[in-house]
Amino acid sequence: MSQTQTIPQTIPQTITFDEFAAWYPENSVRRYELHKGAIVEMPLGTGPHSRVTGFTRDEISAEIRRLKLPYFIPGDCLLKPIRDEAGYQPDVIVLDQVAIANEPRWDRESIITMGSSVRLAVEVVSTNWRDDYHFKFADYEEMGIPEYWIADYLGLGGRKFIGTPKQPTLTVCQLVDGEYQISLFRGDDRVESLAFPELNLTAELIFRAGLPLTEPS
Repeated sequence: MSQTQTIPQTIPQTITFDEFAAWYPENSVRRYELHKGAIVEMPLGTGPHSRVTGFTRDEISAEIRRLKLPYFIPGDCLLKPIRDEAGYQPDVIVLDQVAIANEPRWDRESIITMGSSVRLAVEVVSTNWRDDYHFKFADYEEMGIPEYWIADYLGLGGRKFIGTPKQPTLTVCQLVDGEYQISLFRGDDRVESLAFPELNLTAELIFRAGLPLTEPS
């Protein structure tokens, strides 16, 4: 996600997810998340960040259409982790059309409370990379989200996550016996996905979307 900033509010310093959901402005053009009980605004991403997000979403959407899978990518969605002081909006999220019938808050609030409703969550890394590698990793794992991608197209993450020397890395986390098993993809590595096993996509194609646009010759 893009770098966040705390939003000053005339509400308690630490709030719960339900208080956050009730506060959330209807039809807001701004995006907000709840981090450690504090509301933070998610500013507009940079151009490269937005291109990586859009490219990834489009490739996954095309695969859903090609295989006629019972999945969809919502326009708006708020994830409620098990711990009550967090609430997230992934850069890309793929939901199961059948499973969301069991979601108690989906129809009224576009809120997802069960990891089984999610087929894939994707976060595109910005300067606040710790959110994606630490907090969201732990919360998505605890929710039981079966697959989580961390698209670090600038190689910003800590060396313990992406190695030395730092380089653009796609981290694919897949849930096995309640814990994420991690695979790293770089360059021409073909992305191996549980949700989309036939997906013909390399890490380089994702990262290339974040390169500066060139003027036509």
